[in-house]
Amino acid sequence: MISSSEHRSHSWELSVTVDNQHEEVQKEILLQVTGDLHIGGVMLKLVEQIKTPQDWSDYALWWAQKKRWLLKTHWTLDKCEVQADAKLFFTTQHKMLRLRLPNMKTVRLKVSFSSVVFKAVSDICKILNIRRSEELSLLKPSEEALKKKKKKDKNSKELITEDVLNLCNSPVSSGLSGSPGLYSKTMTPIYDPMSGTPASSTITWFSDSPLTEQNCSILTFSHPSCSPETLAEMYQPRTLADKAKINAGWLDSSRSLMEQDILEDDQLLLRFKYYTFFDLNPKYDAVRINQIYEQARWAILLEEIDCTEEEMLIFAALQAQYHVSKLSLSSEEQDLTCESEVDEVEAALSHLEVTLEGGNASNILEDITDIPKLADNLRLVRPRKLSLKAIKPYWFVFKDTSVSYFKNQESAQGEPIEKLNLKGCEVVPDVNVAAKKFGIKLLIPVADGMNEVSLRCENENQYARWMAACILASKGKTMADSSYHPEVHKILSFLKMKNWTMSPQAVSDSESIDMKPECFVSLRYTKKYKSKQLAARILEAHQNVSQMPLVEAKLRFIQAWQSLPEFGLSYYIVRFKGSKKDDVLGVSYNRLIRIDIATGDPITTWRFSNMKQWNVNWEIRQVAIEFDQNVSIAFTCLSADCKIIHEYIGGYIFLSTRSKDHNETLDEDLFHKLTGGQE
Repeated sequence: MISSSEHRSHSWELSVTVDNQHEEVQKEILLQVTGDLHIGGVMLKLVEQIKTPQDWSDYALWWAQKKRWLLKTHWTLDKCEVQADAKLFFTTQHKMLRLRLPNMKTVRLKVSFSSVVFKAVSDICKILNIRRSEELSLLKPSEEALKKKKKKDKNSKELITEDVLNLCNSPVSSGLSGSPGLYSKTMTPIYDPMSGTPASSTITWFSDSPLTEQNCSILTFSHPSCSPETLAEMYQPRTLADKAKINAGWLDSSRSLMEQDILEDDQLLLRFKYYTFFDLNPKYDAVRINQIYEQARWAILLEEIDCTEEEMLIFAALQAQYHVSKLSLSSEEQDLTCESEVDEVEAALSHLEVTLEGGNASNILEDITDIPKLADNLRLVRPRKLSLKAIKPYWFVFKDTSVSYFKNQESAQGEPIEKLNLKGCEVVPDVNVAAKKFGIKLLIPVADGMNEVSLRCENENQYARWMAACILASKGKTMADSSYHPEVHKILSFLKMKNWTMSPQAVSDSESIDMKPECFVSLRYTKKYKSKQLAARILEAHQNVSQMPLVEAKLRFIQAWQSLPEFGLSYYIVRFKGSKKDDVLGVSYNRLIRIDIATGDPITTWRFSNMKQWNVNWEIRQVAIEFDQNVSIAFTCLSADCKIIHEYIGGYIFLSTRSKDHNETLDEDLFHKLTGGQE
């Protein structure tokens, strides 16, 4: 038995600051505690001493010096290593946060500052009715963007209050566990694919949610683009180094917001981090499709991703189609109760699911006994230094993942002049439909870098077949793969959008439609053309897409974005082991690319499919990766924390394990195992 005086001698004073708005609540409290008192007991003592009746269920202890939440209430102070010098805060776990969505709208809602970011994003997506939350994450705005915003605010004569959508009454905001979500299997809202709003029979599902009918339309509809003046004031990355700075701000998914110095009412960006949009369905994904479309649109307008003039006009035409259709929709009365019409459009759109390597590769069956092959006359283009390019016709044969070429068709039975193995190569389209140029640029990995070879096709059909074969071969797949024919169809439909002719009606249409062409293209093109010229060119391109419904126009925009050579690349400045200069590392959904920082040319590509293992030396912050055939690389990241790249690689591998069989359930433990590291 220990006497009370002896017990007191083992006890010590613990300082706890109470974060509470009530004036009568004492701000700093000293508790007499012992090392064997558990965290729950400390909280109980606190509430007893405060003596203010209120709901304390969302409160927890935050240890500021160590940047740690003390959430395991059964752990003792000794086990948590809390001693007399510790200063604890008794504060709410759910706090207000402002999130800037891809469509540039800001929502204000309560978010858990004590859950890991992966879980917090999942809860946010449930509130916003966005499926597949694992594709998104939270990003701190880059310092350059913030500087530009401050300069803009300073220059503006009057203070413009930001239009903020307040969703603070959500179930997650109240500190309750997230509801199954508005997209659960049993209660999935059916959207009108023409307008993007929930069909009348399901609109009532939103009544108990912060997403009212009006709020839902803010998230599912796109708004007219901003003016060229506003666009000029926004941050636009000019170089690869600038693009690398944007990606430096991704939050660590395995740690909470408080642990990463995020404060109440801070503003963060909610963005699609991983470019693998799995099971994208117009029937259920109105908000998700719109937000992906908006992220793509701003990436193109701000030139975060490069595209040709021809491609820019297609993007402008699809935006114009959305703009024109939206005007006609708003001018007519829409009868949403007409279920048969809605079902008809849904059936037509159900074939437009946009998937990008989302399924499990092991489910793909190939007929090994009869792998198709291509054989055709093509022209080979080899760039020569200090002279013109050499262009020669040859007989080409494409089989498995290799392409061979011969002097002519008759000599195809013998040895080829050269056999090119396309596994792991970069495939870049080199197309100008107006000039009838259909080229395929292949950057094939060799021991000392990349070997550049170009193939020239005669027409669209030949190009689509060979391009699709090259794309699949680069991923280690053959033409027997089930994705070959859809890939050919996708390429042909994209070429069809590029193939337009000037209609005499186009110029008169540009005057009759209330459209500001400068809103649909990047600043480079507004400087190049006069407004009238630009409007005429956009309406030329618009002829091919003028019959599309709203959601289909958005899906086509997303598909066109996915077709760009730089799609899905996130850039980081790194220093490879053994190198004396900095390089850029491009991280994509299926590969890593080493890029020359000065020229922007790819040097080497490494596919995730060839990766055996990767790890991080946390002491020297170095990422080391081993591939097949005894290839290994190591690098340190200079533009961001190496944990971000480590998480990107693990995240993409995690997303490749998803399948429709698993439906909505996510293996969160596997995600953290692949991305968390052993720091």
